[in-house]
Amino acid sequence: MNPRHLQCECSALPLSYPSIDIILASYLLLHNQSLEIINNMDPNTYYNDAPQKTFFGRLGGYLVEFFETLVIFGAIFAAIYLFVAQFHKVQGNSMVPTFHTGDYLVTEKVSYRFRNPKDGEIIVLKDPRNESQDFIKRIIAVPGDTIKIQNNKVFVNDKPLEEKYLPAGTLTKSGAFLTEGDTLKVADNQYFVLGDNRAHSSDSREWGPVTRKEIIGRAIFRYFPPQVMGLLTDK
Repeated sequence: MNPRHLQCECSALPLSYPSIDIILASYLLLHNQSLEIINNMDPNTYYNDAPQKTFFGRLGGYLVEFFETLVIFGAIFAAIYLFVAQFHKVQGNSMVPTFHTGDYLVTEKVSYRFRNPKDGEIIVLKDPRNESQDFIKRIIAVPGDTIKIQNNKVFVNDKPLEEKYLPAGTLTKSGAFLTEGDTLKVADNQYFVLGDNRAHSSDSREWGPVTRKEIIGRAIFRYFPPQVMGLLTDK
């Protein structure tokens, strides 16, 4: 028996109209279903399961963020206060005419970490007799210098000290620690300080030199009152 061969022929004629209608109807049906599925998708479909926060929940979130911000700024301010700069208000007359009661100053704490204090610089220091109080004074003599007060004048290394920051005719009297005519050699790590208002200042004449540890920093800027605002000079 001879096997029958099946012939597969390809027609070169276009598809008949009934075939086109069936294909087009199928395409439109599928296409319309796809459009319907897309159009009916809820843009919040993926968020429907997330719980909605109440007013108090949102308020609590805001408060947490607020306190986090306060903590960050507090830490930054504390770091600046301890290591960079500090603000001071002048009270008293010991530095008149350079400073007056009510002046506001910026005291920087950085430079003395890299160098030693210099003569003529205005510093803020701890009161050697009461560390809860701060003083503002001017450095007159540094370690290794000799200082003497005689005939109402200051002598550093046996030379009269030129003090242009003082009013003409200012008299400097000796004190309980540095008496008239006595010469003191400033020891290592110590500084002899005086107030610019020599007649109304408690300073190294009374309680001796201050140590480097007692110096808080250098006064560099006066920001109030506005009419005298500006950088501070050492001479």
